[in-house]
Amino acid sequence: MDMWKKSLHLFISTLLICGLGIAVYVLFAQPPHKTDEIYSEALELYKNEDYSKSYAEFSRIIFTSQLKPLAIYHQGVCADKIGDLDGAIKQYKFFLLIYPNHTLTTRVKYNLAQDLIDRNPHKAGQYFESIIKSHPDSDYAIASEYYAGLLSLKKYQQEKIFPLSAKIDIENHFRHYLKKAPSGRLALNVITNWLTLDKSISKDDYLLMAKSYYLFGDYKNAAEFAKKADLKNSWALDVKISAAAGNKSRAMYLTEWGLAGNADYVEKEDVYGAIDTYMTLVPSKYDAAIKLMGFAKLRGKDYLMDIRCRYSPADEKLGCYKNLYLWFPTSEFVDDAQSQIFLHLVRSNDHENAQRIGFAFLNKYKNSTYAPMVMYYMGRLSERAKSYRDYMSYYRSVISKYPDSYYAYRAYLHMNHSHGPIITSYIKERPIEFPYQRRHVFLEKLVALKDFEVLEEYTQYDEFIKSWVLYKKGDNRQAMLVARNAMDNLTPKPDKDDLRWRLVYPLIYYNEIMNAADKAGNVAPLMLSIVREESYFDPKASSAAGAKGLMQLMPATASEIASKQSISNYNLLDPGQNLLLGNYYYAFIRSLLGDLDVSAIAAYNGGIGSVNRWKSSIYYQDTDSFIEQIPYPETQNYVKKVLRTYWNYIRIYNGNE
Repeated sequence: MDMWKKSLHLFISTLLICGLGIAVYVLFAQPPHKTDEIYSEALELYKNEDYSKSYAEFSRIIFTSQLKPLAIYHQGVCADKIGDLDGAIKQYKFFLLIYPNHTLTTRVKYNLAQDLIDRNPHKAGQYFESIIKSHPDSDYAIASEYYAGLLSLKKYQQEKIFPLSAKIDIENHFRHYLKKAPSGRLALNVITNWLTLDKSISKDDYLLMAKSYYLFGDYKNAAEFAKKADLKNSWALDVKISAAAGNKSRAMYLTEWGLAGNADYVEKEDVYGAIDTYMTLVPSKYDAAIKLMGFAKLRGKDYLMDIRCRYSPADEKLGCYKNLYLWFPTSEFVDDAQSQIFLHLVRSNDHENAQRIGFAFLNKYKNSTYAPMVMYYMGRLSERAKSYRDYMSYYRSVISKYPDSYYAYRAYLHMNHSHGPIITSYIKERPIEFPYQRRHVFLEKLVALKDFEVLEEYTQYDEFIKSWVLYKKGDNRQAMLVARNAMDNLTPKPDKDDLRWRLVYPLIYYNEIMNAADKAGNVAPLMLSIVREESYFDPKASSAAGAKGLMQLMPATASEIASKQSISNYNLLDPGQNLLLGNYYYAFIRSLLGDLDVSAIAAYNGGIGSVNRWKSSIYYQDTDSFIEQIPYPETQNYVKKVLRTYWNYIRIYNGNE
């Protein structure tokens, strides 16, 4: 009998051990490829809105996998989707218990707080306050400001006593939201609830509300709330509101009134914004700048002077910039003035004074946006003086310090004694890769799994990774814009082989561009550059003037070119057809302008008639001289941007530098 019991115990123990072993295997020995398959299937079910099955599938992810915390998060979201708040709350709390410092923790805490709003408002409020304290600059903290204020408001509205301190606390939450996110998705809710608070609203807070209404396009409410603010503080915003609402006379009057004695009551950027709005309402920016200078006391006067100089007739520019330099020696626009004075001396062959001012500029304004231009022309001066060592030093410095600039492109051409703007018509296609040499295997796994919802949390602290994820999602335009802005903020710039450059200058639609360029006889990388600057690779792009597609063609222009090329039934929003018509149009205007690409680029923006007029009225010695004297600032900048982009495509994808 004892032997039988021992055998039974041994048998049971063996079963338990085997069972435990199986459990351990299930929990900890799932092959990685199997985990990925399960996770991918769960995501697919989630995208198909089969949340119950998705929940069950996510539960199969083993605890030792990096994907487990993500799976638990997704389970909580799935439970939310099917209305199982108990299940969602359970998963979110479990996540916070096991992974208190995970990348997803703030998001999970926010979701949990949302689910507790009705069930346990006090606990929800604590979570919202915790998010505000721990991650004050995050989007979750901004939204939490609203919900924390709302929960306090509801709490005290249900009680007999509503202390002033509580009202002030609620106001602060709502105020912080509107200051941080005036156009946030909850901004109008903030205003609606704030107005129910039994406490007088200050004029400054009415101004915050007016700004939000303006940003949401509700100009009627924006105007009403702006009137409740102090006009000396609200006039700059009121200018924008009035202009947007079609009240041109009020917008112009308020700009003049504000500059006359109330510019110091608003932020400098808001003064500039009001001036810019005024400029959109007048036929002549030059005349408008002179008129407004008569009203301006001090703040904004230097900006108006800069606008006046920019749009001055050629024979007045030098005098205007000299006055800007003399009258406003501490202005943020004085480097612009000095660089333009320098450039005029270069064109006038006053080499001695030009070099003197150039030296002074480069010593004083090392970080100026005009520094590459001055450095380049110092090289031109040295080249004219046949000082080989000096001009090569200047050109190399431009390329080294400002590698992606228009003037680095011009320096390269002069270093290599190129007579035309085209360096090469060939670039080597290279794919967009993860933006750092050291790969991030886990993020690449999430991209492969297409878990873009979670990827947003991992990319919020690195704009280049964010750009890469946007590209992987297929949002080419936004991907490029994010990378461009991030690169603009980098000093010094990385080496040309740095993978981040490909995000700033991606090869999108390049095969289609090459085909169209080949048929029209154009240089493909140059056409690629025009596409980038015209539409940022958005095939559905449409301008206020009616230009459409990748190359932003006006329908009438497209119709004319299509007729010349015997093309019918075209669609300007079709990438291939738009590129073909755009290339034929570029080839056509280039043929009318002596087959000169610089002239054709200018005409693509400013019109053939304008370019012919400029070429007959401007005295210029070479390409540099012509471009710098294009009377339309918009067209001059456009030419420089296209050529800068062309240079960068060559630099990044063809190794030239």
